[in-house]
Amino acid sequence: MLNHIVLLGDSIFDNGPYVPANETVSDHLSARLPDGWRSTLLASDGAVVSSVADYQLARIPRDATHLVLSIGGNNALGVASMLGMEVNSIREALSALSEQLLDFANEYEQLLNRLRAHQLPLIVCTVYDAVPGLGLAEKMGLSLFNDVITRNVIGGGDSLIDLRAICTEAEDYSEVSPIEPSSDGGVKIAREILARISQNLA
Repeated sequence: MLNHIVLLGDSIFDNGPYVPANETVSDHLSARLPDGWRSTLLASDGAVVSSVADYQLARIPRDATHLVLSIGGNNALGVASMLGMEVNSIREALSALSEQLLDFANEYEQLLNRLRAHQLPLIVCTVYDAVPGLGLAEKMGLSLFNDVITRNVIGGGDSLIDLRAICTEAEDYSEVSPIEPSSDGGVKIAREILARISQNLA
């Protein structure tokens, strides 16, 4: 069977500006595909959940056989400024953050439901957290977004790639922008995507 893998989401997949030529996640994936297989990159640098829903879903090719999603990091970055808020208690801080998380959770669930409507194998990535220089507070905040992702993916029976367990070394992140995967990180991500698809086909 000839397979067509579609990459959706943000610069985790669309990391061209941050790595040498021909060393993106998409390039590494394409180079490892069996003969006759192909992949399409729809992910876009800077995308948030609504970007995928509004612009990328309509472009999914009709012959797609597998959908792979990595989104949420930019949504988390969008609320990072809250970490500087002055609050009177930890409860107050968590309550303020929970409002943002509820919005994210609703958007994310709706997006996954629309992807599931294609009735294709769906592989979803968490957001990695070993970014060089990322503080403990930022990691804790990011874990809340990853909890939303994990619960939705497992609850829907989709396949989960936990990038926190994949991109664990400083070398996995771009020297141009440390929040983006390097060529080394891209190789790891591409290999894991292909491994998951191979498991689904077994």
